Amino acid sequence: MISKLPRDLAEEVLSKLRVTSLRGVRSTCKKWNKLSKNRSFVMKHIAKAKAAAKNYHRKEFQVVMMIQYRVCLFSVNLLNPSIDRIGKLISLDDADRVDISKVFHCDGLLLCITKDRSSLVVWNPCSGQTRWIKPRNSYHILLDRYALGYEWKNKYSLRSYKVLRFLDNYDSSVNVKRLLREFEIYDLDSDSWKVVDVNPDWDIQYHQRGVSLMGNTYWFSQEKPPPLVPGEVGGDISDIPDFLLCFDFTTERFGPRLPLPFHAFYGDTVTLSSVREKHLAVLFQQCGAYTVKIWISSKIEPNAVSWKKLFLAVDMKPLTGFQFLVIGGSFFVDEKKKVAVILDKDRGKRHPTRNIAYIIGKKGYYKQVDLGESIDAGCWPLVCSYVPSSVQIKQAAPP
Repeated sequence: MISKLPRDLAEEVLSKLRVTSLRGVRSTCKKWNKLSKNRSFVMKHIAKAKAAAKNYHRKEFQVVMMIQYRVCLFSVNLLNPSIDRIGKLISLDDADRVDISKVFHCDGLLLCITKDRSSLVVWNPCSGQTRWIKPRNSYHILLDRYALGYEWKNKYSLRSYKVLRFLDNYDSSVNVKRLLREFEIYDLDSDSWKVVDVNPDWDIQYHQRGVSLMGNTYWFSQEKPPPLVPGEVGGDISDIPDFLLCFDFTTERFGPRLPLPFHAFYGDTVTLSSVREKHLAVLFQQCGAYTVKIWISSKIEPNAVSWKKLFLAVDMKPLTGFQFLVIGGSFFVDEKKKVAVILDKDRGKRHPTRNIAYIIGKKGYYKQVDLGESIDAGCWPLVCSYVPSSVQIKQAAPP
């Protein structure tokens, strides 16, 4: 019987499985369920997964995608373009009944926001560990922004993981507009929320997803327009200063405005992505135009950034004939192959029905990969990098 296998043999068998296969293993028998959660086994399994990723880096790699409110692991091959779903990652608690609307990656951990935006969970898909986070008071369904990062605790590279939650909007649900401004940090080590004093002169649009690099999170941001004076006509809000903004999880402060290699106007598509967890890529597509431009940073830290020459510029008019959606455009790049993969829908149709990966490169290189049916018109596909991690999520103390 499977359950009677010696431990060392069982470990050898399980270590050859992909991360997503461990989900089924845990329902095979109690012994294998316990073994697959053992820290020693998990670390061995992760070491093999990382080694395999390095060996196949030139041919294929893995990414996490959120499609139709499900978080899945995909294998990407850009030589013979294919993007194949490997399977669902190890389940969240009651995963088959939990819909996810947003996902953020940091150091092998995922911060997931539920579809009803009532719950947060930090999740290590490789080990299966989760940490559900209760709000200090309450979460604001439509207005909250989030980020996952870490603080360097000491010279031995010990890290303290934190979640940033903030909003800075006027509440339009009441007759008299009132400002809702909340900035707070949840510390997974202390299981506590802390209010952060921030008086921003900038604005991060709700659809802008932050990207984590080396423990800090970066956003595309714009200068906050001055408040309207009663009786006066508002100025032109289509052309306002824009910049990159970083939240440093060690100092727990937002950094200075960092320059971008372009200037965006209202309606332009701007999205961010990480490159090898060390650099930032930024995608820009002007409203009413078709050319997609992508730059990659040469140096980036909370207080400084410099950019390489233009990485890619592709005229999408003869290829798709549309602008990638402002609230979509999630993407990643392969520096060596000089290509980018942008997620969207088949919006060349009147009613989009499929999720599509658009692969673009130099000299007119263009491919499409169908990622499956798009059932919910309001659910746009998201992608982020993923490397298996042995990070242990500290659990909250029992009440």
